[in-house]
Amino acid sequence: MRLRPARATRKINSQAWARYSLRKPRKNFIKALPHTSLLVFKMGVDKPEYDLKLLLEAETDMQLRSNAIEAARQAANKYLERELPGNYFMRVLTYPHNVLREKRMATGAGADRISQGMTLAFGKPTAVAARVYKGQAVFEIKIPSEKSKIGYEALRRSRSKLSGMYKVVRQAAGNAASKGPEKNIIAADAA
Repeated sequence: MRLRPARATRKINSQAWARYSLRKPRKNFIKALPHTSLLVFKMGVDKPEYDLKLLLEAETDMQLRSNAIEAARQAANKYLERELPGNYFMRVLTYPHNVLREKRMATGAGADRISQGMTLAFGKPTAVAARVYKGQAVFEIKIPSEKSKIGYEALRRSRSKLSGMYKVVRQAAGNAASKGPEKNIIAADAA
């Protein structure tokens, strides 16, 4: 059966449905978990000399199916590998946990005679999606600062594969940038 368009699953309008456990299978709400299309999360070479970090942040709350995240990852990675071979590091920051259900309906001639309508309309698991909230980063790219245009173009290409609105956030990569916010968080916890 073909895939439904993203507009059918994009909105977060119900509670998360992700209860699947290998340790306690009798407590599962989901009997068979659909596979995720997203299998690779880190690409490139992580070097300490990268001084620029670009993040693709969501501007609205939404759900992204795993196949959309995978398509965006492939588009950005292919461009980065061609332009900066071995001189970048890219990471996927979201994981598709939420299971999407679909009530499959019969279509074609005479389908109205055999369909049940909305009787037992809970649906079966068909795909998995990541819940992304406003301000949450989906992708992270670390590159040398003189190659920033290539990083912006890679995120622009990945953004075209995802539904919703996104912005590219520029940060300084390295140890100096990561120590600042951690000190603020520790100071806020101690107070």
